[in-house]
Order: sequence, then structure tokens, then C-alpha cells
Amino acid sequence: MTRRVPLLPTLVVLAAATLALLLSSCTDKAPDYRYELGVEIETPNGVRSGSSVIEVKRLLVRPGNAPAGLGVESRFRGEAVPVDLPDGRTVFALLRSTVSSDWPAFLMPSLAPRKKGESYVETLDNVLLVTEKVSVPRNWHSVTGVGPSAYPMLVTFRDINDPTTVKLLDPDHLDDEFGPGVSLKRITVRITDAPVTTDIEDRLKWLSRVADAGGGLIPMVKNRQGRYEIAPGYDPALVIVGASNFSSEIYK
Repeated sequence: MTRRVPLLPTLVVLAAATLALLLSSCTDKAPDYRYELGVEIETPNGVRSGSSVIEVKRLLVRPGNAPAGLGVESRFRGEAVPVDLPDGRTVFALLRSTVSSDWPAFLMPSLAPRKKGESYVETLDNVLLVTEKVSVPRNWHSVTGVGPSAYPMLVTFRDINDPTTVKLLDPDHLDDEFGPGVSLKRITVRITDAPVTTDIEDRLKWLSRVADAGGGLIPMVKNRQGRYEIAPGYDPALVIVGASNFSSEIYK
């Protein structure tokens, strides 16, 4: 017995074709790229700096004017930026901000040149123009100085061999942790064709072990209701910091 397959209405077919064409057109304006993330810190012994190369691949671009509108879907790979200080300790700029774990993916488009009237999606290919170092603003609304921080989270370890000694740093007051004369000079980005950085496990020998154990750095304990919460004495702000914020490849 022959089974009849109902035909879609012509209007639906045309709409689907139009959408596919639109998405294809938008995707053409979304290049894959690599960028160097650099961190410079002033110390009494001069400027100390570090950098890493991060790669961003665009998976899909939908019509939209802002990241919040899900105009772009992408993935990134790379590592946190280490900066070694004169006292032997290290500052790490993580692969996340205080508000977003996708911070490395939307950072460059937010800093790329933008012509008047261009939408966020229309400026995606402009990231390729950022071949010279550009400073990351302190806040996204740099003119008014308000809004969420545009910086990555900065952390250090009191003992780099013990992940539970991680400490969140205030980028405006590094001297609170490291003493007078230590301050963040600037955070920069620029397009590069250098390979993605892959050596952070040489510094953090415990990274794979922590990833295998669930990814969190600070210990969690069960409360009376049987729910997990941060162990007493640890900074609650660090609950969002995990192994993947030091390396995107740790679970591969």
C-alpha cells in the first residue's frame, strides 16, 4: 500500500528557505579567529606581564543586535593568563568574568571597531581589524564607569600546589594582597595567528585531578538538609571558579 506524504504549504517552504539563506549570510560575517589576551601588572621591580592565545569558533549566527539576544553561538578554547610576580606568587586571569563563563567568546566583538548603525552581528568580522593591542575597559559602560566588569576574574594561590588556597583578587586593589607598589596596569587583546596556549598544566599539577573530582576548587559540605554548600571559612564568590576556567581543554 502506497503511503501518501502530505506536502508542506508553499508559504512554509519559502519561509524555511528564506531563513536558511539569512543564517547562511550571517554566518559569512562570523569568522573564526585567535587573539592574544595579555595582562600587565606594575610591581616595585618593574612591570610583569603574561599572555595566552585563545581561539574562538563561530557555530551559528542568528539575527540579533546583542549577545544577550542570542545573536551568536560560539565556542572557545584556550588557557588562563599567568603573571609571575617578584615574590614568587602568580596572578591568573581566568577564562571567565564575574558574570559570564562565556566571557572569552564575546570579548573581541565587543571591542572591535563599529560603524554607526551597525548591529552587533554585523560587526563580528571587524574583530580581524584588531591587529594592534587594544585595552580592555574596566567596565562595559566605560563612558559612565558603571555596569558589570569587563575584566576577567583574577585569582592567586597562597600555595600554588593546593587548589583550595585560591583567593579572589580585586583588580583595583592588588596591593591589598601583594603589598604597596603592586597594581594592575592594563589588560589587552589583539588578533594573532599564534597557536593556542597549552602549557598551564605544567604550572598547576593538580588541574586534571580536580577536574576528575568534579571541577570545583574549594571544598563543599552537606548541610542539615542534605544539600551541598561552601565549607565554612571559604569565599562564597569562588564557588563559580573551577578547573575549566584555567583550561578549556581539561575535559577533553
